[in-house]
Amino acid sequence: MATSTSKKKTTGSTKPRTSGNNKTTGYPKESYIRWYKDMLLMRKFEEKCGQLYIQQKFGGFCHLYIGQEAVLVGMTEVIRKTDRVITAYRDHAHPIALGMDPKYVMAELYGKQTGCSKGKGGSMHMFDKERNLFGGHGIVGAQIPLGAGIAFADKYRKEDNVTLCFFGDGAARQGALHESFNMAMTWKLPVIYIIENNNYAMGTSVERTSNVTDLTKLGLSYEMPSEAVDGMSPEAVADAIARAAERARKGEGPTLLDIRTYRYKGHSMSDPQKYRTKDEVKEYQDKDPIKVVLEKIEKNKWLSDDEIEAIGKEVKEKVEESVKFAEESPYPDASELYEDVYVQEDYPFVKD
Repeated sequence: MATSTSKKKTTGSTKPRTSGNNKTTGYPKESYIRWYKDMLLMRKFEEKCGQLYIQQKFGGFCHLYIGQEAVLVGMTEVIRKTDRVITAYRDHAHPIALGMDPKYVMAELYGKQTGCSKGKGGSMHMFDKERNLFGGHGIVGAQIPLGAGIAFADKYRKEDNVTLCFFGDGAARQGALHESFNMAMTWKLPVIYIIENNNYAMGTSVERTSNVTDLTKLGLSYEMPSEAVDGMSPEAVADAIARAAERARKGEGPTLLDIRTYRYKGHSMSDPQKYRTKDEVKEYQDKDPIKVVLEKIEKNKWLSDDEIEAIGKEVKEKVEESVKFAEESPYPDASELYEDVYVQEDYPFVKD
């Protein structure tokens, strides 16, 4: 059970990189193998996206998830297929983690009709109705009140689902967060607020955005249970989300998780990254979650060298297939310009 920040002693550390309070339960070898496969796919997909963007294969903004993969494999380890996910604009990896074929993500980046948002959303607006992904959102912090609304709908309909609402440490400073937190706690909504805290809002560090650098304290005014989580550890993430989900399903309301992760690349492809040192980046690359998980697999001899090599080959082929699919897919027809703007049916959350 998560600990309420109203009773939790916080340190106020200005370097939110690791959390020594996360006790992880044991996970089977199947979990580690799945984590390795999924994280490697996300990593290689994003690396390819970066290459294609430089080649001007697609335009707009492009925010890569490289370095943060442990957050998503930890999440998918413990949530249900019916649970809802909503996130910000660093969103290429979320649909892949939830099981979408990466070719539909790549097609969306290319603006093609076969993309997961029919080519109309692009990099920052990945949606998947089948997997309950309620989007990436380009407006900073816009998904925070939307997450509360989705959770309210489930509570209203007496559905046993949990909404996982992701946002960054920069969006945590938006005023809409406080309104959403107040309503979520007052109505005991089944929502988990997850700060993907990579320590930089674009190019501004957590320390420069506010005198409150321990983001778990943001829940204090609302007595919202909050905790810091080591975001470089799939185990720690899975355990924290499992505790928060259990609490939400019991009707005890939301939880705030300050998941402390790190992005190895810039905020976007246009970011020169002058605000941090190469030594800082290397510090976190040395504890890369993909590397750590693979070392555990090798140490326990859960996979042979040939099997590990086969996974790498499979991932490479899948990424290459996604590029081929995107390049060969058609662009949306001009006649679709006004399609999907308004809902053509009754309001979906109202029961007869």
